[in-house]
Amino acid sequence: MAGVDEAGRGALAGPVVAAAVAFAAGTDISGVRDSKLLSQRQRAALEEVIRGGCLAWSVGLATVEEIDRLNVLRASLLAMRRALLGLYSKPALARVDGPYLPEMPERWRRDVELDAMIGGDRHCPCIAAASILAKEWRDRLMRRLDLEWPGYRLAEHKGYAVPAHRAALERLGASPAHRRSFRPVRAVAGG
Repeated sequence: MAGVDEAGRGALAGPVVAAAVAFAAGTDISGVRDSKLLSQRQRAALEEVIRGGCLAWSVGLATVEEIDRLNVLRASLLAMRRALLGLYSKPALARVDGPYLPEMPERWRRDVELDAMIGGDRHCPCIAAASILAKEWRDRLMRRLDLEWPGYRLAEHKGYAVPAHRAALERLGASPAHRRSFRPVRAVAGG
């Protein structure tokens, strides 16, 4: 079985990152739970354990340009599709966090049962593991974007709409890392 989750959907900057993690039946990795309930140190330690203890894992992302062109929900589903297709072997079952399923190729759907699971990151260990990988991967990307676009403190808040980020947007305007389809960015970008 594989679990799929995304990170960064509500941020004002950076890509949406999705991860897919497949475990053998009966695998239990102590401490795995929704990434939002873990500290950065706990996530980093679990990321290594998950990647070492799973059958397969993959990460897919949707760029800022794709988010602006498609909308963030469709871009998130695209990132999930890419993560699932990136697994080197197909699982029998793939559980996706949330109410929506990514569109998968017909040949893929014949072999894999897809299941949407609202709150899956809190109830399904595979989805929780995917949430950890997606969050850690995205956090590393945001630290790199912070080096490219200093002044926004992207490494600190990961692109979310915290007061410091909104103040930086007002002061500096939008960078190429910002999602222009999001109202707070559009307001300072003149769109």
